[in-house]
Amino acid sequence: MSIFNLEQINTTISQLTHISSYQLEQLYISIGQTLEMTFTCGLFTLIGGLPLAIFLVITAPNSLKPAPLLNRVIGFIINIFRSIPFIILLVALIPVTRFLIGTAIGTEAAIVPLTIATIPYFTRIAEVSLKEVDHNLIEAVKAMGGNHITIIKEVLLPEALPGLISGFTVTIILIIGISAMAGTIGAGGLGHYAIQYGYQQFRSDIMGIVIVLLVIIISAIQWIGDYLANYFNHR
Repeated sequence: MSIFNLEQINTTISQLTHISSYQLEQLYISIGQTLEMTFTCGLFTLIGGLPLAIFLVITAPNSLKPAPLLNRVIGFIINIFRSIPFIILLVALIPVTRFLIGTAIGTEAAIVPLTIATIPYFTRIAEVSLKEVDHNLIEAVKAMGGNHITIIKEVLLPEALPGLISGFTVTIILIIGISAMAGTIGAGGLGHYAIQYGYQQFRSDIMGIVIVLLVIIISAIQWIGDYLANYFNHR
């Protein structure tokens, strides 16, 4: 017989916290939904945001491949999306979400506005990290005949990696925060759970449990991010 009996654990937690078995089951589901939104959106944000940041860096004036007009246009579009509060963007993108996913409600649907909101945010953070790379290193690789791809792969990304990891960690934590807002329109997750079972039922204990869980999740992600950033920091 297994030492860990899930039913017994749930019963013990219910007795200690005065949360019903159904509410406890919904809490587990909400944790899974929050993690799904966070890491799926984080993956899409990395895939979309990092190339944009590299593009902005290499097309800046006096950079590898200057394209000032295109650089300003892309930068302007990014600034527009960064300027819109997430709750407004969430509602404004409902038609887009419904077109892409088939519905505007649910965890999967929330990933669309979450990703669109966080790609510009991470792009700017990554851009700052890439711009901090020592220009002398870039010039040295160019002098040795390195092309643009080589400079990006061998200089920009490796040298900026600690900053990119730290910036991505901050972005993941941001996603957790705004995913709670997405819960207000039926996206699920801990935000929705806190509103439905905590706020609407005047259960401060449930609100407290959600807060503690969020603190634990965010602290764990921050620790992992700091560890990786320090590990890859060879300066």
